[in-house]
Amino acid sequence: MDEKAYLDLAHETFGRILDAFDDVDAEDADVDSSGDVITITWRDRSKCIVNTQRPTRQVWLAGGDRAWHFAWDAAQRRWMDDKGTGAELFATISSIAKQNGIELEVRAS
Repeated sequence: MDEKAYLDLAHETFGRILDAFDDVDAEDADVDSSGDVITITWRDRSKCIVNTQRPTRQVWLAGGDRAWHFAWDAAQRRWMDDKGTGAELFATISSIAKQNGIELEVRAS
């Protein structure tokens, strides 16, 4: 994937993540977007960080004591964990939100 295609896809992905938090109370999850980074601060002050990794054309996610590297799978049209665990970016963010008491659906398309 070339740089422009990656950046377009990353921008769309970040938009979907931000849209998913539109109806979430800021007391439960404060979401800040700056450049290539989304920071989600949960009620207990723990954080979840989503950021682009341009050199590898990936999206990285860190939440709690875990971190994932997601690569675009063109066949599935999804960001999938590069370790082959079957973890998908939006489902993983939704799972972290659920652990923090928030029902969240990040739409894949």
